[in-house]
Amino acid sequence: MIRLAVAALLLAAASAQAAPGVTRLVPPSELFTSNDPNPPVIARFLPGQRFDLQATVRLDAGATLAAFEFAVDGVPLKPAKAVTSVVTTGLSLPAGSNAAVVSQRAYSNAKPGIHRLTVNATQSDGQRVSATGNFEVVALKGLEAGGAGRKAKNIIILLGDGMGAAHRTAARIMAKGYAQGKAHAALAMDTFPNTGMVMTSSLDAIVTDSSPGMSNYVTGNKAANNQEGVFPDDTLDAFDNPRVEYLSEYLHRTQGKALGVVTTADVFDATPAANAVHTANRGNGTGIVDQFLDDRGLTGLSVLMGGGRKWFLPNGDALKADGSRNGQAVNGSQRDAKTDYVLPSDLVAGWGAAVGAKDPSRDLIADFQGAGFAYAPDRLGLAAAAGADKLLGLFAYSNMNVAFDKINKRRGVSTIVDDYGFPDQPMLDEMAAAALQVLSRQKNGFVALIEGASIDKQAHLMDTDRWLLEVIEFDRAVQVAKDFAAKHPDTLVIVTADHECSGAAIIGASTKPVAAIRAAAAPAEGASAPSAATLRDPVVGVYQAAKFPKYVIATDGYPQSTDVDYKMLIGYGANADRYESWLANATPTQDSQQPFVGQAPQSGYPANPSVRNQGAGFLVTGQVPGDQAVHTATDVPLSALGRGASLFSGVMDNTDIFFKIAQAATKGAK
Repeated sequence: MIRLAVAALLLAAASAQAAPGVTRLVPPSELFTSNDPNPPVIARFLPGQRFDLQATVRLDAGATLAAFEFAVDGVPLKPAKAVTSVVTTGLSLPAGSNAAVVSQRAYSNAKPGIHRLTVNATQSDGQRVSATGNFEVVALKGLEAGGAGRKAKNIIILLGDGMGAAHRTAARIMAKGYAQGKAHAALAMDTFPNTGMVMTSSLDAIVTDSSPGMSNYVTGNKAANNQEGVFPDDTLDAFDNPRVEYLSEYLHRTQGKALGVVTTADVFDATPAANAVHTANRGNGTGIVDQFLDDRGLTGLSVLMGGGRKWFLPNGDALKADGSRNGQAVNGSQRDAKTDYVLPSDLVAGWGAAVGAKDPSRDLIADFQGAGFAYAPDRLGLAAAAGADKLLGLFAYSNMNVAFDKINKRRGVSTIVDDYGFPDQPMLDEMAAAALQVLSRQKNGFVALIEGASIDKQAHLMDTDRWLLEVIEFDRAVQVAKDFAAKHPDTLVIVTADHECSGAAIIGASTKPVAAIRAAAAPAEGASAPSAATLRDPVVGVYQAAKFPKYVIATDGYPQSTDVDYKMLIGYGANADRYESWLANATPTQDSQQPFVGQAPQSGYPANPSVRNQGAGFLVTGQVPGDQAVHTATDVPLSALGRGASLFSGVMDNTDIFFKIAQAATKGAK
């Protein structure tokens, strides 16, 4: 009898597992995931904000999907056939799975409150399955009659990628100086009247990467790591994921606002793309830059500036059958069919998006110019193009050179930027000024993203001197935005970060003059290599031994040198192994995204921090594998100024920022 009972249980379990069911329901919700009907409700939307509905339906072996429908609050939705779809192939499910992904594109709901979302599906043998989740439509507050609040016409988001509190503090110490425990002056971002802290986690991890780190701010919803402007799904196509309408798209559709994107990174990079591009793979550079232009009717894109010329140049090299290149394109192009897209018809119909094409030979610069964009290839060209109504600026093949190397080129003491082929790159404040000059001509206002990208990139590399100057460069762009807001009081300016990078900490300052550190880092022939006993123990001063480091700031706004006597010292809590010399590195670490990184002179740069300064620094064993520091889950500061700034205080989730911006832009704030 026991054996019969066990057999019956096994049979029942097998039957239950084989029965059709719903394994994913989008938007994500705890009601579906854990059967918890109580907050937190993950998915939140503005009244009328558009988003896709989707479900993955597990089918019995050999069965097909006969019908499906979505219902909200028990009322079936009857969309046009063109905006619904069923996908049964190309799924990222275990081998042998039989499933269908069903979608309804560009749904919206104007009624505030929590709504129940149900999907009903019928298998070919008549079996019916359903699943229920929920989402919230957030009511924005109208102002009382006679209230003092007015709408924000312009929104400027300044994003210091990877910039935590320690990065801001260290830049203040270097740029402004301290005496008797007080800063001589404040950074521009320090002067903003409202400040809070932001929680940065992504949909699928406590530690975010930059894609959801930015996307969460401008969709109001959590995205998964490496994804931007979409929810996760079970298809292999990175560009067909369920979309969420961006702040830029919502405000362009409802108010006619324009979009400007400015970055010191490659423009395809996670932060700039997560304001206008919908993809589940932040690395699909060709499709990402194409979508910037082709979907400008959805976003109102009027300014795009940064690096990334490699994605815009036509790739004329012979292509393999799979669309990849045969070697490096001579002109530096890395356009590739594998990273491009063609969108499904239901997504095109629902969103009004461009279909796209697999076109590595596309001349995207020419296409931008054909769409009315002035093109600036360098700083001189930027000055000439700032009077245009639309502006494209591409100042490097991939990521732009960092402030440390750009400013030293201008001073005539370094030719690092020449090694990348772009000797006349603008600084971020110059880019910001040009962008705001163009955007200010938009009669309905604008949304602008201005990113200091390499605070993060150099913190990953634990190159302290370089990320410090990145923060200073970023703060100069903050001053530009602050000055703009003073002249345009209907502007909201926000300064924040997508996450903290590297666990940076100001541990103190050197107790030795810089000449003594150089001597310890370059031992005489036959002497022992640098070690903790020679470069840490006698050098690192903590507490009162740290004193107040003194940097001399040149007329260009940057330190004459970061290698000063008794310089500030930085440690890292999320670091990989590195050799620490406490001295500025003469050359940057290799950037693997540069198309000619494998060729001289770039190939002669240190490959990574685990070999950089070997023989000139002591080994610091890290807490993480690999050769770079990593992001942390630490909250980041946010500062706000201008119209609606009073909304931004306390401890906030990154998705909260979206709704606060929308409040200021659509209903107004006091």
